This record gives sequence, C-alpha cells and structure tokens, in this order.
Amino acid sequence: MGAVREPVVDRGALLGAAMRSVAVAGGAAVSVAVCDPASGECARYGDGTFETASIVKVGILAAVLLRAQDAGRPPTARERTDAAAMVEHSDNDAASALWRGIGGAAGLDAAHRRLGLTGTTGGEGPLWGLTRTTAADQVTLLRQVFGTAGSPLDTASRAYVRTLMGRIAEGQDWGVSAAADGSDWALKNGWLPRGTTGLWVVNSIGRVTAGGADRLVAVLSHGNATKEEGVLLVEESARAAVSVFAPGAPPAPSPFPPPFPPPFSATAPSVAG
Repeated sequence: MGAVREPVVDRGALLGAAMRSVAVAGGAAVSVAVCDPASGECARYGDGTFETASIVKVGILAAVLLRAQDAGRPPTARERTDAAAMVEHSDNDAASALWRGIGGAAGLDAAHRRLGLTGTTGGEGPLWGLTRTTAADQVTLLRQVFGTAGSPLDTASRAYVRTLMGRIAEGQDWGVSAAADGSDWALKNGWLPRGTTGLWVVNSIGRVTAGGADRLVAVLSHGNATKEEGVLLVEESARAAVSVFAPGAPPAPSPFPPPFPPPFSATAPSVAG
C-alpha cells in the first residue's frame, strides 16, 4: 500500500474566502499577503501597487544596514539614533536623513533588488513616502528580516530590525498586531493623506504570533475616507490573512501553484507616518 498523501490546502483560495467577510468601502482598495515562515507557504489577495507611506522605513533601514555590512562596519551612532526614531516613533526627519544617506530611491531600489523585491520603486527626490510597492514584495522583505538563513542581511542586522519593530511607540501599535493572540508581534505601520484627493493610504506589515506559530503579514490599502476607516480595514484584513493558517483549515479541491515564489530562488506631511 502506498504512502497516504496529506490533502493539499489551497491557502490562496482560503484567503480569498476569508477576505469576503472584510468590508471594503466604495473607492477603497486593499491587498494582502501572508506567509508561514516555517513551511514557506504563502498566499496573496489583491493586485496592483500601493504607496508605502512609512512602511518604507523598514526598507530604508535594510538599505542602511546593507551599506554598513558592505563597508565592514557596524551602523554608526548617528545611524542607530535615526533608525530608532524612524522605526519606533515613525520620525520623518530621521527617515529623510537616512534616505539621503543611502542615496535616495537609487539606493533603496538597489537594496531591494538584493533582497528579492521585484515590484517596488522608490519615491522621487525626497518623497520616500511615495515609494510604490506590492503586498507580495513586503512579505518578501519580512522573510528576509525574520528568516533564519539565506538573507543578504546578516544575523546582527536582522536582529536589529526585529528589535526596533518590536518597540513601536504606544498609539502606533495598531495594524497587523490585531491578528496576534497576545503581545508577541513586531511591525511597522504607514499612514498618509493624499493631498490630491484627501483620501488615506493606511498600511501595516510585520510578524505576529497566533496559535503558537509565527505569521508574516502585509496589508496595503488606499482610498480610505479616514485614517480610522483604514486602520479598521487593515486590522480586519490581517485577521483574515492569519486565519488561513489556523489548525483545521479545509483542503482545497485541487492543488494550485503558490501565488508568488519564495524570495530566496515622499516625505510625508506631519500628520502622516
């Protein structure tokens, strides 16, 4: 008698089904990606590119750390001070200083290429907050930070990013953390009202622990009437994303290829973050 095969679980189909329960206001759009870092299984919902707002600060920090590694040195005291302010408190002046230090969009794009991001383009001039990205790319970045091997970021650099993302200031700790079943999470959020429309970009990326397992989640949204509506949409979407890896998830009727391959094969107004 041959070996019994485990039923195939179509995470993409489960995510699509879970997202049907998420209310998306007219004119708004959302895209979600989720990954189980242990198995490498990933799922994605929604297409297109979105403005990053301040989630790009994780990419900026990764670029700073890669430059330091290439030079054979640790980050300078000034870089560490700016990095902590940029990630923990979403300080825009600190982000702009580090953005200039990496060479702006060119430096960010070069770092992203090394990290396996393929659909992200740095914002023009000083406008780092208008970098455009995809949910899939953001989960790729998270895998490079929260993975254990194979990343261009060395062990010390990965640990440093994780530490800062776990120290987000009170009041900025909403977002994918809503999908955690406790206080074990690490994240970075972004929020930005677009001057041309008055509508809000609201994003959240990070690692959450649910059911005793880590999940990497990226939720991007734009066209929200208010920041509060965007936060609600992001949090509901994050919960839906994590649910596709809950124990007892039903098998798919037939197998499908993964929705995206594993990654290893504007300065905002003061009200923004």
